[in-house]
Amino acid sequence: MKPPSDRPLAPQLETLHIPKSCDVLASHLRQKILDGSFPDGTMLPGERDLVEQTGLSRGSVREALRILEAEGLVTTRPGRYGGSRATRPTGTTVSRQIALFARGSRLPLASIIEAREAIEPPIAELAARHRTDADLATLRQIDERLQDAFSDVPTYLAENVNWHCALAAASRNPLLEAFMRSIANLIHEASAIKDFANDEVRSLVLKAHDRILDAVEKQDADAARRRMARHVQAYSVHLRTLLDRPE
Repeated sequence: MKPPSDRPLAPQLETLHIPKSCDVLASHLRQKILDGSFPDGTMLPGERDLVEQTGLSRGSVREALRILEAEGLVTTRPGRYGGSRATRPTGTTVSRQIALFARGSRLPLASIIEAREAIEPPIAELAARHRTDADLATLRQIDERLQDAFSDVPTYLAENVNWHCALAAASRNPLLEAFMRSIANLIHEASAIKDFANDEVRSLVLKAHDRILDAVEKQDADAARRRMARHVQAYSVHLRTLLDRPE
């Protein structure tokens, strides 16, 4: 029998996760687009140039560009005179991605309602602090269209979403505006269920808008927040009541 070795055991190595070459290139190009090295609208090097400059395969280069296109950071035009153009993210890009996440994840309606309850009161508060005369005019115009469309429920619901998005724009917080716009259509769909937007509810919405807009006009941030909180909570209670009723 051999005597036991006095040498210490070698430490176990962890599994190495080596990123794919397309992900490395996508990360490199993403950083250059975001830091402005490739300004918005600039044409990126063509596929052949990227292959020569990076030493990667054409397949890896194409996959990297597809990744960036899916993220909304490049727009690609095929053909002889085509190519990939850098595109800086916008609020619309963010809104679209959040909306896709919500739909793709099949978020329950309760989560959307909770998100609205969480963000709309602060939006109203910020709108009261930062609104301009132009913002007030836009909100009043939408309210007028709401009144005109009182008997046209689909148009009324669409204009109601427009009003809340316009209020988010008045907050001067691009992230909150993008988030509000991302869930706007989801809220619209929820509001379109049978018996939700009855005459009484539509009248109450108009009155709530008047109270909120009055606080925003006076730049009373606390009142704007409180009034919006009451408004969205009443919406939530009414919607949950309808959803919980027996078939």
